[in-house]
Amino acid sequence: MNETGAVAYNETDRWRYPRFFADNDGEKAFIGGEDARHIISVLRMKAGDYTVICDNMKTDSLCRIKSMQKDLVELEVLESRKNEAEPDVDIILFQCLPKGDKMDYIVQKSVELGVSRIVPVLSKRCISRPDEKTIIKKIQRWQKISEEASKQCGRGKIPLIAPLTDFRTAVTEYSQKTMGILFYECGGNSLSNIITEKINEIGIFIGSEGGFEPEEAELAQKNGIIAASLGKRILRCETAPLAVLSILMNLTDNM
Repeated sequence: MNETGAVAYNETDRWRYPRFFADNDGEKAFIGGEDARHIISVLRMKAGDYTVICDNMKTDSLCRIKSMQKDLVELEVLESRKNEAEPDVDIILFQCLPKGDKMDYIVQKSVELGVSRIVPVLSKRCISRPDEKTIIKKIQRWQKISEEASKQCGRGKIPLIAPLTDFRTAVTEYSQKTMGILFYECGGNSLSNIITEKINEIGIFIGSEGGFEPEEAELAQKNGIIAASLGKRILRCETAPLAVLSILMNLTDNM
């Protein structure tokens, strides 16, 4: 604390203290379930220890543990401030389903790089075609990965993993938004030529193994989505979204 009795909290503190997502009323907060057990049994925290909680709406609060039970931790909110880790551009990743567990990696790293939302997409060249029961379980796992990655990297919200959609639906629905970009192995504009002014939202379409069918690229462009290239090298489907996000975050001054 400082001389006035207020808590001394600077930007580096949000990396120093354990971080969780929970609601608060400005004075107190509660963490339950798995996170509470983690605090008690794994981190072995105790009353008086500090933690940072985020309300999933881009506000961080420095808190002090007030009391602990088996599955519930009560916290005292000391001060709140805007989360500084969230980019000021919303980037929605429309990722065509890859094989195996590659999507786990894509979700984790995309969240770390600042993605706003991830939409799994079924395109013509997708080899992975899970049934309804399987995709529900996968989305639940990807949402958990998104939450854990958000905690680890200091995000101000947990990016949502949307339900699986087909390529045509994804394209036609997003064509009404601000800007859509499809990354096509057969060529297109460079990102530096596309992002020439401030923009609030960008939808990026990334193919699975083998990329997109020509008619899919044509459909996207007919709906106002811009075809773009990542250069002369062909990137793997798990590499492309991370390269795109890194470039876009840099071009929009969010790195």
